[in-house]
Amino acid sequence: MKLDLSRPSWAERLPPARSVAGDAPVAACAFNRDGSVVAFALGDGRVRLLPADLGATPPEAAAPVHGGVALSLVADPSGDGFVSGGDDGRLLRHGTDGSTSEIASYKGRWIEHLAAHRNGIIAAAVGRNVVVVEGGAIRELGPHQSTVAGIDFNKDGGRVACAHYGGVTVWSLGQANLPPRLFAWRGSHVALKWSSDGRFIATGTQENDIHVWRIAQATDMRMQGYPAKVKSLAWASNSRFLCTSAQAVFTAWPFAGKGPEGKPPVQFGSEGAGLMTVVATQGTSDFVAAGFDSGEVQLGDLKSRRSAVLKMADGSEVTSLAWSPDGGKLAIGNERGDLILLDLGR
Repeated sequence: MKLDLSRPSWAERLPPARSVAGDAPVAACAFNRDGSVVAFALGDGRVRLLPADLGATPPEAAAPVHGGVALSLVADPSGDGFVSGGDDGRLLRHGTDGSTSEIASYKGRWIEHLAAHRNGIIAAAVGRNVVVVEGGAIRELGPHQSTVAGIDFNKDGGRVACAHYGGVTVWSLGQANLPPRLFAWRGSHVALKWSSDGRFIATGTQENDIHVWRIAQATDMRMQGYPAKVKSLAWASNSRFLCTSAQAVFTAWPFAGKGPEGKPPVQFGSEGAGLMTVVATQGTSDFVAAGFDSGEVQLGDLKSRRSAVLKMADGSEVTSLAWSPDGGKLAIGNERGDLILLDLGR
């Protein structure tokens, strides 16, 4: 799906949308692998499934599946549904037919972060450990120096990176005897993204900055000056830019050539109402979506430096964004519990 911010319609009207009341704050949202269903993890323990077709009738809300809050959600890489984690310590698999089954349970621990790879592997942050699920096998990696605050796979799924106090630990999944590799930097790391080309790992830190490591050389860099913690990171599809939250305009650090050392970030677009709380890049293009603490949502084009408002500010902080696999739809969840789907291809 190819979008064009130069079309007059982008300036004249907002895209077609559907909004369903979730009645609880949204922690995460995701499309399934074929893009036919979108799911939202809610603060009352429910995982709400909606058809991605705006013309289809949404099903009735199901009962809570987690004993507390549903904290994390990803598309199931080995099925047509989803996987969720909650503060009840349960890791659950959800079918698009509404069925639910338990993968594992860790009583007394939270599952706040999940990552999935297209080869079928799932990783879940469970306290100071990371649980890796591959086929019918489950194994734990750790313990780390503190609670794991971010996880991500490298491009081929052979390694998983874990953010924690003191830096990032990278585990090799195919070589069980290979010791983990620590990329150290003082302080707490609160978000993590591995670049799609595998060359860089980026984290947001407690000190209102971002930290990036070059994997091959084990060198690092620090980018400062943010007014708030950077809790959301997104790499452009070609890894030429790292997009970040915690700014009022689109902010992207250039990683082509020698990288961003000594260079300012690319900043563009009209200043939004508030600060960006979450950013999400479209998987096959130069588009990036951003949600604000004011409820506003914008779309930016890293190539043309154009931007457009997709959703006006309504006072409810945007907590999650997800692109459909074809890049034509955008799911939005907020603190109030609105489950929103935009059709950007019309």
